[in-house]
Amino acid sequence: MIEPQIGIVANRNQFAHQLLQVLLVGLTLGMVRTVVPALAESEFDVARGSILLLSSFVVAFGLVKGVLNFVAGRLSERVGRKPVLLAGWVAAFPVPFLIYFAPNWSWIVAATVLLGVNQGLCWSMSQTAKLDFTRPDQRGLTLGLNEFAGYAGVAAAGIVTAYLTQGLGMRTGLLVFGIAVIAAGTLLTVFGVRETLQFIRPSADRSRSPGQDEPLPGTWEVFALMSWRDRRMAALSQAGLVEKFVDALVWVVLPVHLFAKGIPLPQIGWIAGTYGVVWGLAQLLTGPLSDRIGRHLLNVGGMWVCAFGTSLMVLLEGFAGWTASAALTGFGMAMLYPNLSAAVADIAEPTWRGSAIGIYRFWRDLGYAVGALGFGLAASLAGTLDAAFWFVAGSMLASGAMLALWGGESHPGFAAHR
Repeated sequence: MIEPQIGIVANRNQFAHQLLQVLLVGLTLGMVRTVVPALAESEFDVARGSILLLSSFVVAFGLVKGVLNFVAGRLSERVGRKPVLLAGWVAAFPVPFLIYFAPNWSWIVAATVLLGVNQGLCWSMSQTAKLDFTRPDQRGLTLGLNEFAGYAGVAAAGIVTAYLTQGLGMRTGLLVFGIAVIAAGTLLTVFGVRETLQFIRPSADRSRSPGQDEPLPGTWEVFALMSWRDRRMAALSQAGLVEKFVDALVWVVLPVHLFAKGIPLPQIGWIAGTYGVVWGLAQLLTGPLSDRIGRHLLNVGGMWVCAFGTSLMVLLEGFAGWTASAALTGFGMAMLYPNLSAAVADIAEPTWRGSAIGIYRFWRDLGYAVGALGFGLAASLAGTLDAAFWFVAGSMLASGAMLALWGGESHPGFAAHR
């Protein structure tokens, strides 16, 4: 049998297909991030009633996406990456219709649950498939491009839907955009994406050493390694969980905070979109940079830059100030986001890498739920939305310190640190 070729160039067509997939997954997520919080305020009166109730849809999203990340990683090692990817797109089809016809907030929560299924299955598979045929010294570049495509999609969809809904109405604009994106993702999966499981045979990964053909660890064993038994993996998992507090804050609280100050929806879209655009674009630099200088410094520094940027969202005023704070926060996310995942890929063996990434992503996206509950309680107890921003900033500072102490360099080229 001909050995499959490893590397981005050798697999450039499928690499491009998988980048397009994650762009469409980002567009699917981004279409709800500006519109749904505004719907909560304008049509369901949720924001005025309870910040915790407003947070409920993100809590549901985080719980479902986290669990599906875990399931997707393990399932894909048995049935393949492509069937899991396709299942994620099928799950997304009802989302724009549920939001369009929603008579009450529970329908929005239900739509967000299905969105979480889509994101957990599709984003995980687009990332895992690319890592299957990427060389170890290309992981930072691969994940930088992956997250750039995804969060460029999130940002673009937030801006486009803000304008589209202004002309067509919130529900109709989101319906039209959602149908187009989800249909494109499904068709491209069926006709363009190929299976990548053949790349993860032990001989296909050049980072393996002789004698590393031990049996696959069980699901619980991998979960324990990722969560507490391996200190480096545990440090990465907790950092992944806490960094999602930032994204949940930008999704839930920032639009409501700005909407309450009388900022029009298109400007809210630009402020939140700046966070996503900087996050996405800067990963084209920070991902490859980690292949040259290592992951650890960028990961720890990114946690602390995010803490500073989040605090500035409260300290600064006006469109320019909020845009600047969003840009700084986005840059901090770009420093850490691809490189936490790259560190997990560095440490995990190729035959259970899909499971390791799935479990890391389980903890990371559970951060949506934990963060939303945390800043929701903080805002409710303090009686001000400002408390939500300070809760997230403090959490990022503490988590970055824990990563600095427990973590370490994982890059395969830095042998002295392994």
